[in-house]
Amino acid sequence: MSFNEKSAWVMFIVLLIPTGLYFSSVYYLSAALGYLIEPSVPKLIMYTIILVVLSIVGQTLIALSSPKDANAGSDERDKIIETKAGHWSGYVLGFGAVTGLIHYLAFNQGSMLFYIIFGSLIISQLIEYLMQIMLYRRGY
Repeated sequence: MSFNEKSAWVMFIVLLIPTGLYFSSVYYLSAALGYLIEPSVPKLIMYTIILVVLSIVGQTLIALSSPKDANAGSDERDKIIETKAGHWSGYVLGFGAVTGLIHYLAFNQGSMLFYIIFGSLIISQLIEYLMQIMLYRRGY
């Protein structure tokens, strides 16, 4: 498994864990109150801190396990894989952004617009990591 594939796996898992915790807390708080809660800056700061710390730890661990690969630059294959994966994740992000804007125009709910756009950012990044993994596995 190449270093970049390991990195994609780590980042996929690292992004999935805090995102799941964040959105489950939004869901349960909203369900308890009976309406969608507004985005919370302290929760978003905590989410970001957890995400950054887990990313640093994960990337450090895979770099320590194969320092030679960690210091090697991206080759042509890596660049093609990153480009293809980014291409598909861009469609997901664009779809989510347009969906959020249409929802806002129809229902005028700013909090929902925030969550749709935020969710689209996360989902598009998860798709990018999954596409990278898939392309590395099949040899692009």
